[in-house]
Amino acid sequence: MTPEQELAFMAEQVQRLQFSQFNLQTAWELGTRLKSEAEKRKVAISIEIRLCGKTAFMYSMPGTVPTNADWARRKCNLVELTHKSSYAVACTPPQDGLTTIQRMGLDVRNYAAAGGAFPIMVQNVGCIGVAAISGLPSRDDHIFIVDVIAEFLGVAPEAMRLP
Repeated sequence: MTPEQELAFMAEQVQRLQFSQFNLQTAWELGTRLKSEAEKRKVAISIEIRLCGKTAFMYSMPGTVPTNADWARRKCNLVELTHKSSYAVACTPPQDGLTTIQRMGLDVRNYAAAGGAFPIMVQNVGCIGVAAISGLPSRDDHIFIVDVIAEFLGVAPEAMRLP
């Protein structure tokens, strides 16, 4: 898959993985599912889910360090601003020699273009939040969160997984 095809596929992920509704209970259920899947895979991650700009779920597993939660926070900030997955932003080629972060004049202390944060899209509404994890390599963070969201929504994770 070319970089352009990967970006198009990530845009398709956002379009296909939409919730019919999302509230605090949904945030709890998704957060606990992310935690359970991490335990099943024997990986340590920090999880943050935001709804309308406010943290609705946060958990850092044993084995994580404070920087994992900080990375999740910074990736959430980026998704809230762009309504794209943080990995899609990370994979977007520079324009005129500038990355998206540079072009938008964003402070790297508060925004991170790395995999693991995914917009929470509600059908006929749009982006109302973000779900993020941190603790794995960038691409693996992205694949992990997409897998769990896809399964949560009843979509085969394999159909939504980057090759």
